[in-house]
Amino acid sequence: MNIIISNRTSKPIYEQIASQIKGSIMSGELQAGEALPSMRALAKSLKVSVLTVQNAYECLQRDGFIETTAGKGCFVSAQNQDFYLEEQQKKIEELFIAAIEIARCSGIKQEKLETLLKVLCEEE
Repeated sequence: MNIIISNRTSKPIYEQIASQIKGSIMSGELQAGEALPSMRALAKSLKVSVLTVQNAYECLQRDGFIETTAGKGCFVSAQNQDFYLEEQQKKIEELFIAAIEIARCSGIKQEKLETLLKVLCEEE
């Protein structure tokens, strides 16, 4: 697991850690049941506070990505991909609704929005 912390983003460090671990879980790099590094070990390797890693792990646990067993550590949860995909779909829907509202207020037609979305998707 390779986590990169950036000081150039406004995203808090614990969110950077949590989102990169989520990405590793979603990509299959981390498998269900696999142990995560201890909070102290990860904090030491990233040169951040243990509390920062604790916040990241709490976010992951709250979102269903990891499970914590007292005295044993944190492990990748078995039921996380569907939850994550649902969460991402909700975010996309909210952004689409906002974009559609802006387009309606600006008189931009649906066809132009669809063309713009297609162009943006092809740039990736």
